[in-house]
Amino acid sequence: MLATHSTHPVNTMTDPRQSQYLDLIDQLLRCPSGQEPEVLDAQPDLLDAGLIQLMVQVATMLAHEGNSGGAECLIHVARELAIQLGLYPKLSPT
Repeated sequence: MLATHSTHPVNTMTDPRQSQYLDLIDQLLRCPSGQEPEVLDAQPDLLDAGLIQLMVQVATMLAHEGNSGGAECLIHVARELAIQLGLYPKLSPT
Protein backbone atom coordinates (compact mmCIF):
# COMPACT_ATOMS: atom_id res chain seq x y z
CA MET A 1 0.00 0.00 0.00
CA LEU A 2 1.19 3.50 -0.77
CA ALA A 3 2.28 6.00 1.85
CA THR A 4 2.66 3.53 4.67
CA HIS A 5 6.09 4.68 5.79
CA SER A 6 6.55 8.03 7.51
CA THR A 7 9.57 8.74 5.33
CA HIS A 8 7.51 8.36 2.16
CA PRO A 9 7.64 11.70 0.27
CA VAL A 10 3.93 11.64 -0.58
CA ASN A 11 3.12 11.04 3.08
CA THR A 12 3.79 14.68 3.95
CA MET A 13 0.39 15.69 2.56
CA THR A 14 -2.30 16.13 5.16
CA ASP A 15 -5.18 17.04 2.86
CA PRO A 16 -7.90 14.36 3.15
CA ARG A 17 -8.43 14.54 -0.62
CA GLN A 18 -4.77 13.66 -1.15
CA SER A 19 -5.29 10.59 1.00
CA GLN A 20 -8.31 9.63 -1.11
CA TYR A 21 -6.22 10.10 -4.26
CA LEU A 22 -3.50 7.85 -2.84
CA ASP A 23 -6.04 5.18 -1.94
CA LEU A 24 -7.42 5.30 -5.48
CA ILE A 25 -3.93 5.12 -6.98
CA ASP A 26 -3.18 2.13 -4.76
CA GLN A 27 -6.37 0.44 -6.00
CA LEU A 28 -5.32 1.13 -9.60
CA LEU A 29 -1.91 -0.41 -9.03
CA ARG A 30 -3.42 -3.51 -7.40
CA CYS A 31 -6.33 -4.15 -9.76
CA PRO A 32 -6.06 -6.73 -12.56
CA SER A 33 -4.93 -5.28 -15.88
CA GLY A 34 -7.86 -3.93 -17.86
CA GLN A 35 -10.03 -3.21 -14.81
CA GLU A 36 -8.70 0.32 -14.29
CA PRO A 37 -11.80 1.95 -15.86
CA GLU A 38 -14.06 0.16 -13.37
CA VAL A 39 -11.88 1.31 -10.46
CA LEU A 40 -12.03 4.90 -11.71
CA ASP A 41 -15.77 4.76 -12.43
CA ALA A 42 -16.39 3.73 -8.81
CA GLN A 43 -15.08 7.09 -7.56
CA PRO A 44 -16.08 9.77 -10.10
CA ASP A 45 -15.78 12.57 -7.52
CA LEU A 46 -11.99 12.04 -7.42
CA LEU A 47 -11.43 12.23 -11.17
CA ASP A 48 -9.80 15.63 -11.67
CA ALA A 49 -6.53 17.37 -12.45
CA GLY A 50 -5.30 16.86 -8.88
CA LEU A 51 -5.55 13.09 -9.24
CA ILE A 52 -3.73 13.17 -12.57
CA GLN A 53 -0.94 15.30 -11.09
CA LEU A 54 -0.49 12.94 -8.15
CA MET A 55 -0.59 9.90 -10.44
CA VAL A 56 2.33 11.35 -12.42
CA GLN A 57 4.23 12.08 -9.19
CA VAL A 58 3.69 8.53 -7.92
CA ALA A 59 4.63 7.10 -11.32
CA THR A 60 7.87 9.08 -11.24
CA MET A 61 8.61 7.77 -7.76
CA LEU A 62 7.87 4.19 -8.86
CA ALA A 63 10.17 4.56 -11.86
CA HIS A 64 12.98 5.81 -9.61
CA GLU A 65 12.42 2.79 -7.36
CA GLY A 66 12.74 0.45 -10.35
CA ASN A 67 9.04 -0.38 -10.67
CA SER A 68 8.74 0.49 -14.35
CA GLY A 69 5.61 -1.63 -14.80
CA GLY A 70 3.69 0.26 -12.14
CA ALA A 71 5.00 3.57 -13.44
CA GLU A 72 3.98 2.80 -17.02
CA CYS A 73 0.52 1.68 -15.90
CA LEU A 74 -0.08 4.89 -13.95
CA ILE A 75 1.19 7.11 -16.76
CA HIS A 76 -1.08 5.34 -19.24
CA VAL A 77 -4.13 5.67 -16.97
CA ALA A 78 -3.28 9.31 -16.18
CA ARG A 79 -2.98 10.12 -19.90
CA GLU A 80 -6.29 8.43 -20.75
CA LEU A 81 -8.03 10.17 -17.87
CA ALA A 82 -6.57 13.54 -18.89
CA ILE A 83 -7.89 13.01 -22.42
CA GLN A 84 -11.36 12.12 -21.10
CA LEU A 85 -11.41 15.18 -18.85
CA GLY A 86 -10.25 17.45 -21.68
CA LEU A 87 -6.98 18.23 -19.89
CA TYR A 88 -4.63 16.63 -22.41
CA PRO A 89 -3.21 19.09 -24.95
CA LYS A 90 -4.33 18.51 -28.50
CA LEU A 91 -1.54 18.89 -31.00
CA SER A 92 -2.65 20.35 -34.29
CA PRO A 93 -1.19 18.82 -37.43
CA THR A 94 1.47 20.99 -39.06
